[in-house]
Amino acid sequence: MAIIAGFMVPHPPMIVPDVGNGSERRVEATTKAYEKVADMIARLKPDTIVISSPHTVMYADYFHVSPGKEAFGSFESFGAPNVSFDISYDSEYVMSLAKNAALNDLDVGILGERDKNLDHGTMVPLYFITKKYTDFKLVRIGLSGFSMSTHYKVGMEIKRTAEELNRRVVYIASGDLSHKLKDYGPYGFDPQGPVYDERIMDVMGRGAFDELFDFDENLLDKACECGHRSFVMMAGALDRTALEIEKLTHEDVTGVGYGICTYVVNGEDTDRNLLDKWEDRELKRIMEDRAKEDAFVRLARKTVETFVVTGEKLSWSEVKDEISRYADGEIGELENRRAGAFVSIHKEGRLRGCIGTTSSTTDSIAEEIIQNAISASARDPRFSPITMEELIKLEITVDILGESERIESEDQLDVKKYGVIVTKGMKRGLLLPNLDGVDTVEEQLSIAKRKAGLAADEKGCMLERFEVVRHY
Repeated sequence: MAIIAGFMVPHPPMIVPDVGNGSERRVEATTKAYEKVADMIARLKPDTIVISSPHTVMYADYFHVSPGKEAFGSFESFGAPNVSFDISYDSEYVMSLAKNAALNDLDVGILGERDKNLDHGTMVPLYFITKKYTDFKLVRIGLSGFSMSTHYKVGMEIKRTAEELNRRVVYIASGDLSHKLKDYGPYGFDPQGPVYDERIMDVMGRGAFDELFDFDENLLDKACECGHRSFVMMAGALDRTALEIEKLTHEDVTGVGYGICTYVVNGEDTDRNLLDKWEDRELKRIMEDRAKEDAFVRLARKTVETFVVTGEKLSWSEVKDEISRYADGEIGELENRRAGAFVSIHKEGRLRGCIGTTSSTTDSIAEEIIQNAISASARDPRFSPITMEELIKLEITVDILGESERIESEDQLDVKKYGVIVTKGMKRGLLLPNLDGVDTVEEQLSIAKRKAGLAADEKGCMLERFEVVRHY
């Protein structure tokens, strides 16, 4: 026995009649699809149902699995206290999952519970399921700030645990799609909202789970989705399985996307090792891009690799000859010019470290890069230090800053051309230009102010602008 089916479902509380009070009729197609899902689960008769929810306990660097033997929840906070659930947890499965995950260096466990009550991302699926089938135990797992590939790997451990315990397991990936589909929606409209919904429904409707890794984080942020990592984790639980796939419905009438797809397992399919295939493609792309890196980026990369592997600071004199092979008249600039520099490190499309200086603090740009590359890899307070295992996946850029100039008005800014420095009193914040996901001067200023420890709408700030040369 193992994973026998997976279901992609939304979790709008309004779909529960006692909550919706008639408004649930606006999503009648979603209701009918949900009832079909519940009928399918009743026929499958799972021993255990695993639900991943964006609304249970979530940590940036940990996957929390609800502990204990049972849990209670109700829609009281949505005005329907009479709709409630008493659910038994599969505690044996939970502990085996944590053990299996630890063996593969995945941070999964029962620590850090903040709220024992069931969340609505779990209760909405249970509302439909328990009307048709109740002879199961539940495993409830949250998402994390880890990469897409890590969520997929946790899904693979969910599958492995089901096999080891000889459980019949159904996986429920609870998650809404974009929350920015209509002007009247809860978060307003963003053009990327419909783009995300169309693309995710195409990918999930085809079961092309490897394409889930290719969604840009900025698209996810602008679309304001909440289910993507839940879907990725389910994909991992369905790794190497043959699937009967059906796309049941997609609605966006409330300004939020609700999509339902079903995946019934029909044996093994070793060719659907989708994470392996994506990682092979991604590594090939990274190596092709790496071959094109200029001297500035090669110096930053060599610095990071040396520091992570040996703990030692790279000496410019030791690598000058090596770096010069990739320089196109740049060695003189590296050696003889002084300027501020930022080193940005990304992994799988997500920022992994970024440290820089607004003006020169060393005798050369080369030394500035070496200093800031070490800081970006090991001393960015937002992230843990980079490990040796990560080095092959890193993408690095270097920004060399021009002199800043004071400006009198934000009208003199251009989010693609100029970076900005915001100062008020002793507080100072900087943001580079031409950053993914920062499309307007308003967004640029808001982020720079927050970095300075100011309110996003703080008035009376001194503004400076500067240009950069970005090296790839």
